[in-house]
Amino acid sequence: MQQAAPGLIPAPQAEDPAPVVTKHEYRDAMARLGAAVNIITTDGPGGRHGFTASAVCSVTDTPPTLLVCLNKGSSASAAFHANGVLCVNTLAPEHEALSKLFGGGTPVAERFGAGEWKPSATGAPILAGAAAAFDCRIVRTVEVGTHDVLFCEVVGLATEGAREGLIYFSRRYHALTGPDES
Repeated sequence: MQQAAPGLIPAPQAEDPAPVVTKHEYRDAMARLGAAVNIITTDGPGGRHGFTASAVCSVTDTPPTLLVCLNKGSSASAAFHANGVLCVNTLAPEHEALSKLFGGGTPVAERFGAGEWKPSATGAPILAGAAAAFDCRIVRTVEVGTHDVLFCEVVGLATEGAREGLIYFSRRYHALTGPDES
């Protein structure tokens, strides 16, 4: 068997019966992958709901599509699937407390009561002051382990909010500022 470079976990060999990477090791490594903090919202026949997520990324610009990972066991899952729409609200540093509310354990009405929201074209709530908001229709769902990967076609955008961003890295929030535009 080949030796892994110092600090790297060796990849499983073909004859290995089980994965080498544990859940704990994987989560620790993922903590080193910085990502934008987003509040994902929905509204419609399945009800209003929302959750905080960093598992969001662009798929393609033709048609404009992104993906969002949603825990199948979460209280939000049924509402998102029933509504078929969502809005990805990319947060600014001043939204850190709101991100924590949407992180779970807080009743849905209380989550939405803490921010200023308006309906998007699809009906999914847009957060006033978000760095960007992507109004989407869910066009495909793929089950992977404990999560559903939602492929979402972007049907509307709002970018008149904050010029700063909020990321999550090393299990903490960090503010990002861009170049001075003056």
